[in-house]
Amino acid sequence: MALLELKGVSKNFGKLQAVSNLDFEVTKGEIHSLIGPNGAGKTTVFNLITGNYPITSGKIIFNGEDITKLQPHQTAQKGIGRSFQGTFLFMQQSVLDNLMIGFHMTCRAGALKEFLHTPSAKKVDEECRQKALEIIEFMGLGALKKEMAGNLPHGHQRALGVSIALACTPTLLMLDEPVTGMNPTETVEMVDRIRRIRDRGITVILVEHTMRVVMDVSDRITVLSYGRKIAEGLPDEIKNNQEVIEAYLGKEEK
Repeated sequence: MALLELKGVSKNFGKLQAVSNLDFEVTKGEIHSLIGPNGAGKTTVFNLITGNYPITSGKIIFNGEDITKLQPHQTAQKGIGRSFQGTFLFMQQSVLDNLMIGFHMTCRAGALKEFLHTPSAKKVDEECRQKALEIIEFMGLGALKKEMAGNLPHGHQRALGVSIALACTPTLLMLDEPVTGMNPTETVEMVDRIRRIRDRGITVILVEHTMRVVMDVSDRITVLSYGRKIAEGLPDEIKNNQEVIEAYLGKEEK
């Protein structure tokens, strides 16, 4: 069953067509990678799905509902969580505080109740704190929950970014280059956690340039080149697809 569908989606920036008539479908319960050379339009597709960019034409369906015109906070409320290429963290806040901030979309008791520190607001706050601690442990950051985010090594900062995306209790988690800059040990740990996230019932879309990771973790792969879909299939099918090889390596001169 399709959890996410892009139907004829295009995005123009002036005269530049960044995404062109894209049909893209993600099945519930899978890890689906979106790959392509630099400038292929992968992050633009993420921004269209989450509502960060308005689409030029086409339609986006999530969980059977048209979300084409929703804003980012609305797509998050629908169950779409996202991490980013860059590390967007509250560097002067602790790991735990970063997660608590991440819960603001789903764990608010109401502004007036929070202001008045009512019992119901305190109860919601404690529930959020327990959920935040569970995510922190799941992502291997339990021993660092009181550490300032700015003091974390790069690999742990990336893991914290994914943790914050999990804080909105997503049905669909979108990960934009989650292993960038990680050493081999950190990469293996992140790949294992991505699988475990999927095993918790969360569908994953992955944008990643490390092909070894893509081929290892993906159930299916979609390949973009210059904003167009050029291939889609199982990892072994993509690995041996001549058009994909040419998109990455270029055509041989005759």
